[in-house]
Amino acid sequence: GRVPELYIALFGTLKIGAIAGPLFSAFGPEPVKDRLLDSGAKVLVTQPALRRRIAAIIPNLPQLERIIIVNKNQRDTNPLADGDLEYETLMSRASSEFEIAKTSMNDYSIMHYTSGTTGKPKGAVHCHFAVVQQYATGKWVLDFHDNDIYWCTADPGWVTGTSYGMLAPWSNGVTQLIQEGGFNANVWYELIQKYKVTVWYTAPTAIRMLMKAGDEIPKRYDLSSLRHINSVGEPLNPEAIMWGLPLFDQAIHDNWWQTETGAILIANYPAMDVRPGSMGKPVPGIEAVILDDNYEPLGPGQDGNLSIRPGWPSMFRTYWRNSETYNSCFRKGWYITGDRASMDEDGYFWFVGRTDDVINSAGHLIGPFEVESVLLEHPAVVEAGVIGKPDPVAMEVVKAFVALKDGHEPTDELRQDILRFTRKKLAAAVAPREIEFKASLPKTRSGKIMRRLLKARELGLPEGDTSTLEDD
Repeated sequence: GRVPELYIALFGTLKIGAIAGPLFSAFGPEPVKDRLLDSGAKVLVTQPALRRRIAAIIPNLPQLERIIIVNKNQRDTNPLADGDLEYETLMSRASSEFEIAKTSMNDYSIMHYTSGTTGKPKGAVHCHFAVVQQYATGKWVLDFHDNDIYWCTADPGWVTGTSYGMLAPWSNGVTQLIQEGGFNANVWYELIQKYKVTVWYTAPTAIRMLMKAGDEIPKRYDLSSLRHINSVGEPLNPEAIMWGLPLFDQAIHDNWWQTETGAILIANYPAMDVRPGSMGKPVPGIEAVILDDNYEPLGPGQDGNLSIRPGWPSMFRTYWRNSETYNSCFRKGWYITGDRASMDEDGYFWFVGRTDDVINSAGHLIGPFEVESVLLEHPAVVEAGVIGKPDPVAMEVVKAFVALKDGHEPTDELRQDILRFTRKKLAAAVAPREIEFKASLPKTRSGKIMRRLLKARELGLPEGDTSTLEDD
């Protein structure tokens, strides 16, 4: 959670020259195990309730040497588990003298795991040089001034929560508000009023949730301190911008970047005319183009692969222990983002969609393989396929198609049991919202489940080429 010790631990990790790996507090045991195993993490800093949640996986993490428990006295009456260390005790013994490790700009600093279509999530590794771009985009895009009160609503487990919830504001010397709790429309408006927030960075899903809460609630609060509002994580629909104009007396400025990019690359600047639905224009030093599937440039108005010329300061330097996948992201001198977009005659970029099966739910990228793997652990499931289903608030939610083993009936009780099973193993934000039982799932002749076909049938879209489809 967003407690002070998380921020202290992350900056302490950077100062000793180690690599920090933030994790979502909403994660269930399986995502935590996958990330700790893959990274080879030696130290885990967590809170008592989260420690209990993952107790069963600890014996399966041989490289994990230390677990440090934060807020033990305030939030837990149980004794420490064998081998665990108490944060407050360690801090009370620590010297006030500290020498920061000497690091180069190319030394690794932070690793965020991001989901792909196949395989487990990959650790996108950034280096200390990234703070140069985080600082600059804080100035240019978020428009930080010395006297600002800044609020970034992103969870620190997400790259926005570190790049723009920690590094950008603090490198700019900006005072920021940090709220430990989750979304609540009244609480959010009250925080803006109480602390006189001037710059607000949030997500389109949160804006749509505020819209859903109604126009009357914000009228009860004084929101006049706000001078600049930004959003990121998924496309901000024009309706949300038009909704915000009269309430906030300004446009909400959308921008685009990824876990891999480490910082904002394309944005609607404060001084720019906002074109509702557009992600804006590249920031200084960034060369962005639209390429066809042969990685040749396309003209204005044509959909293609959004691609960036490599070399910006916050560019990820590798996927942890997966250089082959990292190298595959670069073609003909361009970083291929995996997003499809177009550019208009005036240089504004417009998001079209993903080029793969990755699901974007409330700004979280969810790899279908990760969800399918957990579904297949359920004793009743023989096959599973996962897609992103359009949702008016979260953009997409996870829908699973499941074939059952012999002897199991497709009852509502079983559906609820599978949903509970996945939520316990994963997290509510990652687990399926909906399950549909099928006698069998469409597969290629080699046995690969065709998610594209599942999605086309779900949405009533053309099925495309089915020449490799096994009879179904």
